[in-house]
Amino acid sequence: MLFIIFMIRIQTKNYNIMFKPEVYQKRRSKLKEILANQGILIFMGNNFSPMNYPANSYHFRQDSSFLYFFGLDRDGVNAIIDTDTGDEILFADDLTIDSIIWMGPQKSVKEQAASVGIHSTAESIKFTEYIKKALNDDRKVHYIPPYRHENMIFLNSVLNIPFEKLKQSASVDFIKAIVKLRNIKEEIEIVEIEKACNIGYLMHTAAMKMAKPGVVEREIAGYIEGISIANGSIPSFPIILTKNGQTLHNHCHDNTLSNGDLLLVDAGAQTTKYYASDNTRTIPVGGKFSQKQEEIYRIVLDSINKSIEMMKPGITYMSVHLYACEILAEGLKAVGLMKGDVKEAVPLGAHALFMPHGLGHMMGLDVHDMEDLGQIYVGYSDEINPSDKFGTAFLRMGRKLEAGHVLTNEPGIYFIPELIDLWKRERKFEEFINYDKLAEYLDFGGIRLEDDVLITDAGSRILGDKRIPISPEEIEEIMR
Repeated sequence: MLFIIFMIRIQTKNYNIMFKPEVYQKRRSKLKEILANQGILIFMGNNFSPMNYPANSYHFRQDSSFLYFFGLDRDGVNAIIDTDTGDEILFADDLTIDSIIWMGPQKSVKEQAASVGIHSTAESIKFTEYIKKALNDDRKVHYIPPYRHENMIFLNSVLNIPFEKLKQSASVDFIKAIVKLRNIKEEIEIVEIEKACNIGYLMHTAAMKMAKPGVVEREIAGYIEGISIANGSIPSFPIILTKNGQTLHNHCHDNTLSNGDLLLVDAGAQTTKYYASDNTRTIPVGGKFSQKQEEIYRIVLDSINKSIEMMKPGITYMSVHLYACEILAEGLKAVGLMKGDVKEAVPLGAHALFMPHGLGHMMGLDVHDMEDLGQIYVGYSDEINPSDKFGTAFLRMGRKLEAGHVLTNEPGIYFIPELIDLWKRERKFEEFINYDKLAEYLDFGGIRLEDDVLITDAGSRILGDKRIPISPEEIEEIMR
């Protein structure tokens, strides 16, 4: 057990996985240009987080903004950028002999700092002292919203900000500056995301081949998680793999598959540099869609294909989302599940009975990129505000598309019995929804399809060397 735990920790200290130091120097320089002469910027790295006792930790994952600007994939490290003086300081301690015994020899803090273009280092204890001196000198101190409790405790004690106010007191200027840089992916980042998509291809095609009657969901989930680990890092999020696809984020893997089930697989990989992929496919257990399943599937397929064609610079993703929903509604109307004027139904939110979520989200170092900074800053702008309509209110990305954006496109159709029963009792949108016909679909489940898309100067393209099989014909062929 000890061997496994500490081998994991050694792997997290593989300092050869970074980009060149000039990459991080350039990013920090751009940040200092945006926030020139505005005080100090605090960057807090992550530490190991215990699962059930201190020495048995979860797999280490560095904070993504820290990785973006400083590139060091290790625990116990923080940094400060002084926008008044231009200083960039890394705060960390060299390993003691006790740590070396358990974890092996590691590069010194100065060597690690130099590998990302930092020339000034200090002991960890100096981090607190630097911040307190800045406060005493009446200088502005910027931090981004903390999500780890140890970092919340630190900021509470040093800045004397109540816990309940830490998020709202975070620096909006700092957040917006980071979003401005991270939202537009550099070519080296796109290369990494494509690697993640290629690992995702292996994961999803493996799941297709394994989805047979009698197989337990966890067998497939465990196997494809192993593919992610063997080819990069851990999955980019806990794998969603279920025959109950009507539950949007279903992490239960206890069911045994039966012939005729629909298996929804929402899974992505991380590369060794922690860039993510995120794809979804829905496949027929036993290898053949029923007529009823294929009818609904082709509606979702039509929605993803046509809405991806619409994605290009200058178009808002809110409009792409609504267009995708119109396609879904038209298809549902054609099979008798919806009725009336689709262009009236979608703005009102009637379609959300079948798709109660947004079309997609930004993706990069985080599978929901920068969600810790606040989705309002990442996915929206002064021009485009979130909707308050059920369904569209969950759209994480609505802003105008720009070349360099990487985001998901993931329409779906779900038959959620509890939601259907609620809307039927409330007689909600009776002019648009055929509740009598809907009774035939209460045990259908759900279908979601998802691709990762790069916005280019000319339009957009699906990331990865090959698109994961998506047409019914492709899926049935690979499942043979």
